[in-house]
Amino acid sequence: MALFGPFATVRDRCARWPEFRAAFAYAGQMLIPGSPAQERVRALAEGATHRRNLTGGAHAVEMAYLTKSRSEGGFEAHQRYIDVQVVVAGEELMEAAAAGPLGVLQAYDAEKDVILFAHPVAASGLRLRAGDVAVFWPEDAHRAGIAPDQPALVRKTVIKVPVPV
Repeated sequence: MALFGPFATVRDRCARWPEFRAAFAYAGQMLIPGSPAQERVRALAEGATHRRNLTGGAHAVEMAYLTKSRSEGGFEAHQRYIDVQVVVAGEELMEAAAAGPLGVLQAYDAEKDVILFAHPVAASGLRLRAGDVAVFWPEDAHRAGIAPDQPALVRKTVIKVPVPV
């Protein structure tokens, strides 16, 4: 199931998997105040995204967006990549549920590496603030970008780590 919490805690929990090295090295730079990496994300216009290739087949999608209401957006999961979602600035809610029992809304799209699910009867809620990280494995249906109160700007990066073979 999903793993979440402060950057250092999540990084340390994932340290045994070499596939995560590039992701957490990059994320660590992203969370240093005033670093070139953080300034790059802080400079993104609302709605903008930027892809950065990392080593080992991983890549990151840097983004800035307004959070949305809980009624917007759906649950998704991936087969080829593990999501490492790092909040750089702002605050958002995320939800996670086991993908297995959920109804499929949109079949797996291999090009986009995404499958969309119906809303679960119950999901676990997460509140992430700047410096927090959530890791979602292929069995974790998840959705992010939910406004805790009013819509607000969030700056984050989602690192796509290849699933170990």
